[in-house]
Amino acid sequence: MVINTSDMNSDRKTAIIVGGLYIIGTVSGMLFRMVFTRSIHNDLNLLTEVAANENQIVIGAFFLLLMGLALAMVPVMMFPILRKHNEALAVGYVVFRGALETVTTIAMVIGWLFLTILGQHYIAGAPDASYFQTLGTLTLEGDVSIRIISQFVFPLGALMFYWVLYQAKLIPRWISGWGLISAILVLVFAFLNLFDIVAVKDIFDISIFLQEMVMAVWLIFKGFNPSLNASEPAKV
Repeated sequence: MVINTSDMNSDRKTAIIVGGLYIIGTVSGMLFRMVFTRSIHNDLNLLTEVAANENQIVIGAFFLLLMGLALAMVPVMMFPILRKHNEALAVGYVVFRGALETVTTIAMVIGWLFLTILGQHYIAGAPDASYFQTLGTLTLEGDVSIRIISQFVFPLGALMFYWVLYQAKLIPRWISGWGLISAILVLVFAFLNLFDIVAVKDIFDISIFLQEMVMAVWLIFKGFNPSLNASEPAKV
C-alpha cells in the first residue's frame, strides 16, 4: 500500500483544525448556557430579567452563534476524508451536523436577540405590556422547542460520523465507540424528553462532552490513523 505524503500532511492539518473547532464550539456552548443565559427564566418577570441583562444576553447570543459556526465547519472539514470510506454517510453527516444544526442554531440566536428587543419595549412602558410578556414567553418556549429538535438532529449526525470513524479506524475504536454510545444516549434522552422524563439528562450531556473533548485532544496531538489509505475508493 502506497501512502501519499501530501495527503497525510493535509489530513494532519485537518485533524488539528477539527480538534480545535470542537473545543471552540464546546466552550462557546457552555459559556452561552452556563454563564450568559442561565439566569433567564420563563416566569412573570421574564422581560424584566431580559432588560436587566441585555448586554449579557447579546454576548451569550454571540457565543451561541460561534458554537454553531465552529461545529458546522467540522463536517465540512471532515467530508473529503469521510467520503473515501462511506460517501452516503459523509453526505448525511454534512446535512445533519452542518446544514440542519446550523439552521436551528441561527433560529435560536434570532430568538434570543428578539427577546432583548421585547425587553426594551416592555421596560419603556409600551402599550399592551402583557402582550409583550406573552410574546417573550412564547419566544423562550420556542427556544426550548428548537433545542428539542436539535436533540434529535445532533445524535443522528453524530451516529453517522462515529460509525464511519469506527469502521475506517481513523481514530482509536475506543474513542469512536464511546462516541457511538454517547450519541445513542443523547438520542434516548431526546425521546425521554418528549415525555418530560429529564432526570438523567446531565449523565448524557457529560458523556458526550467528555468524549468530544478526548477526541479533540487526540486529533490535535495524534491526528488520524497514519495508515489511512488516501487512494481507497468510496463506499456507499
